[in-house]
Amino acid sequence: MSRVCEICGKHPAAGNVIVRKGSPKYKGGIGLHTTGISKRRFMPNLQTVRATDGKGNTRRMTVCTRCIKNGKVTKA
Repeated sequence: MSRVCEICGKHPAAGNVIVRKGSPKYKGGIGLHTTGISKRRFMPNLQTVRATDGKGNTRRMTVCTRCIKNGKVTKA
């Protein structure tokens, strides 16, 4: 299954997990120090929905929840 929304095209995005050690300066510490950075992926919240496409046909679509909430999908 493709991890892309069929309506808006939302797809997985890349980012970092940053591990920090120490106490922040505003709490009286010496400051935060980065001890590790590793890659991660932000996955879209995709749902499989029975919906009607523009031609009036009913089919299963992979759609993100934002498109469902905003009414971009008409459920069958």
